[in-house]
Amino acid sequence: MNDSTIAPERTAWRAGLAVGLATMIYGVSFGALATLSGLDVWQTCFLSLVMFTAGSQFALIGVLASGGLAAGGSAVTSAALLGTRNVFYSIRMAPVIGHGFFRRAAAAQLTIDESVAVSMAQPTRRAQRVGFWVTGIVIYAGFNLTTLIGALIGDLLGDVSAYGLDAAAAAAFLGLLWPRLKERQTQAVAVGAAVVATCLTPVLLPGLPVIAAALVAIVVGSMNLFARRTSK
Repeated sequence: MNDSTIAPERTAWRAGLAVGLATMIYGVSFGALATLSGLDVWQTCFLSLVMFTAGSQFALIGVLASGGLAAGGSAVTSAALLGTRNVFYSIRMAPVIGHGFFRRAAAAQLTIDESVAVSMAQPTRRAQRVGFWVTGIVIYAGFNLTTLIGALIGDLLGDVSAYGLDAAAAAAFLGLLWPRLKERQTQAVAVGAAVVATCLTPVLLPGLPVIAAALVAIVVGSMNLFARRTSK
């Protein structure tokens, strides 16, 4: 292969490593927050191993921390709603991953925001495949390691909000979301969901505002009222 063929793959490697190493740090925050919300070290680590979708994980422990076991149903529902985005990611990534049961089974566990974002940013199919696997593997291994570290030192950290770690995931998702808010339709969906969640948070049980906001996002998104109309 010539340099013009290899260059995109090298870029994908570098992007995957950079994003992976930066994202894995969030595991410390998750591990610490999970133990402080009532999970033990083994439950926390098992959650990262089998769930591995940081947004859903933070949603789950966030609701549990606010409402305890009584909010368990809302916590699971909130996490599940956030996790459904990975189903749409998998449809988009199917041509990149290729065929084969074991390959697709492994890819299903690694299909997250960051691996899809890095993959889709690459110019060639081979580079997309490299970006997906490198990002996914680095984050999976690193996140689980840092989750264990965070869980072990959670009691020593005390109030993790004092270090700003509780805002790490939100900042990451905002960074991924911001470039997508160029169209009026996506802006309307984001604003509508945010307003509903903000207004309902003081009056509903933990987790329910997230569910309500998700329903609003689905309705506004499906109606497509604010999409630009192309002239014929």
